[in-house]
Amino acid sequence: MKEVHEFHVDSARYLDDHGKPLSELPPQAGNTDRVLAAYRNMVLTRTFDSKAIALQRTGKCGTYPSVLGHEVVGTAIGQGMAKSDVFVPYYRDQAAHILRGVSLRELLLYWGGDERGSAWQNCPEDLPISVPIATQCCHAVGVASAMKIRDQLRAVVCCIGDGGTSKGDFLESINLAGAWHLPVVFVVINNQWAISTPRSLQSGAETIAQKAISAGLPGHIVDGNDYFATIEALDAAVERAHGGKGATLIEAVTYRLGDHTTADDATRYRTAEDLKRAWEKDGIKRLQNWLHDSGHWSPDKEKALQADCKQAVEKAVEEYLATEAEPPTAMLDYLFETLPAALQPQRDQIANKYRGGTA
Repeated sequence: MKEVHEFHVDSARYLDDHGKPLSELPPQAGNTDRVLAAYRNMVLTRTFDSKAIALQRTGKCGTYPSVLGHEVVGTAIGQGMAKSDVFVPYYRDQAAHILRGVSLRELLLYWGGDERGSAWQNCPEDLPISVPIATQCCHAVGVASAMKIRDQLRAVVCCIGDGGTSKGDFLESINLAGAWHLPVVFVVINNQWAISTPRSLQSGAETIAQKAISAGLPGHIVDGNDYFATIEALDAAVERAHGGKGATLIEAVTYRLGDHTTADDATRYRTAEDLKRAWEKDGIKRLQNWLHDSGHWSPDKEKALQADCKQAVEKAVEEYLATEAEPPTAMLDYLFETLPAALQPQRDQIANKYRGGTA
């Protein structure tokens, strides 16, 4: 029997669970300003996340998906992208959104049910948050196709969870990206859970990264709690896309430290012991330890950062709560470019009631 081809999936990790180097660090570790900016963004994201959950619990925000455990991956995505690139997110990408220029107020508006929260002021070409599973992958290859047709040196970065990689939308999208040699980076954030379904039951594949092979793409695995491994992979994948060399799939392995959303109770399907072990691998603490050991951080700097992040979040919350609500007609105004005739009477009825003060 003749062997046709041998395939390879690599895995990268530079820091142990306590932030100690396991080997020589990549060049990205030498850019101290960038590393410090990354750490600050992670802390800001976690501070925002905690407040958003509190707002939901007090009835001031809608159902919200915690980003706890995803801060490292999201930060690397935000830093790895060029301003001219297009971000195609899913619903747990707050860390990347912040670096792309989305304000905390806009994020709160979105999760508060206000459509104006999808109209990013500083990154208007980035696509809105996708709650449906894997549909954003189809949009990503569509945008990347337009870039290639126009000969633009730009890239699309698309995020998806581990569960979403079992959907046909994802598989069709990576196949098209490989066949058409598109400038798109698929980042699969493997947080071990598709709501309550563990990774072990989602796919018979040993890794998610190897799914890239069937589409003709390079597939890489990184420790999603290791900033240096993750930013190195993002930088390389985006550079590859900008250089016209095609798409990449990155599997960032981490753990969802919170519930799936505020409508979920993860204690029903995972153990306290598993969660405790996951917290011991926390990427923010890992990077903080490395910064301390490298002489770039101190308790006083940490205290000041925590205070700054809290102040920024509280200011955003005040602005969000002070925003005048949209009229009830907004629930129909953003569904179609042109409202179908069958829905027009309903909109008219809502508008009449609103003007009458009873809506």
